[in-house]
Amino acid sequence: MTALVSLEGIARTYRSGATAVVAVQPLTATVTAGDRIAITGPSGSGKSTLLHLIAGLERPSAGGVAWPGLRTVGRVPAPGEVGLVFQGPSLLPPLTAAENVALPLVIAGVAPAAARARAEQAMVEVGVADIAGQLPEELSGGQAQRVAIARVVAARPRLVLADEPTGQLDHATGAHVLDVLLAAADAIDAAVVLTTHDPAVADRLTSRWTMRDGRCHLPDRPAEGRDGTDQGAVVGAGRTAAPKEDLA
Repeated sequence: MTALVSLEGIARTYRSGATAVVAVQPLTATVTAGDRIAITGPSGSGKSTLLHLIAGLERPSAGGVAWPGLRTVGRVPAPGEVGLVFQGPSLLPPLTAAENVALPLVIAGVAPAAARARAEQAMVEVGVADIAGQLPEELSGGQAQRVAIARVVAARPRLVLADEPTGQLDHATGAHVLDVLLAAADAIDAAVVLTTHDPAVADRLTSRWTMRDGRCHLPDRPAEGRDGTDQGAVVGAGRTAAPKEDLA
């Protein structure tokens, strides 16, 4: 299986004067095409920081991140290679749902007509075509989050990163949004890495990385990918990231 992201001894420390807060302790792992990974742990355990490092939104304090299976620009993934879904849908209030879905494509240089067509198709795939003309304030929480997923699907990324995508939703709505997210990722053949503190959400994915106090514990036993292949060697089965003394 193709390695999309390679984490080599990455760590992240935030400093304020003489105070250092270790958000992520040294970790070596790989995200591979077809992976379905849940990063679990309590609030403040480092889940979101690790996701940001995988996305290239933050630079590690130590170690390195590479994206061997993705197109890159400079030292980060190229636009459209990674799709981000946040806890809140982050839709622009003045734009309709369809315009919100199309906007990142236009910014990336896609012609407006083509962007609209791709947005419409993505909204059909995610099941929100009927609300394409509505403004964000007219949408329920579940509808807005599904529009945010359509926005990601329209770009056809190879990797989808979702930060607590069901965290602001009730159980039933959250389960439906997760169904939509996983089905959409299957349709575009994208790997998925999401953070969650909900065991029911984590159980829907095939591999679990557990965060506590910045340390990421990787699976003890291999998990099967969607194609039935052994994922243990990919996600570092049997290994636990160990802290180092110097994280600067």
